[in-house]
Amino acid sequence: MTPIERITYNESLYDKCTEVVKRLEQALEDFSSLEHDIAELQTYYCGPDWRTDFEADEAGLFPKDLKRGVLSEDGIYNLLADYQCLKDQIVPLNDNLTNF
Repeated sequence: MTPIERITYNESLYDKCTEVVKRLEQALEDFSSLEHDIAELQTYYCGPDWRTDFEADEAGLFPKDLKRGVLSEDGIYNLLADYQCLKDQIVPLNDNLTNF
């Protein structure tokens, strides 16, 4: 590999890595800001209001055009589980990055 080829190759790696790091940095900031919202969703899902709303929906008491993804048992449960899984992955990742 010539010096120009080496520099060109490594420059492309640098550009790629810079872009991914910037996107991840923004994603981590966005993810960190969800903690309060996730806690509120978990309180709603685990409390009596969710069951009341779910049963009212099953009884057809809400308008047909009402967005109600939050009443999907699998949807909200999976969101909370995915959030926790990602949170668990970030902590070891952070520990590994400090070794750099």
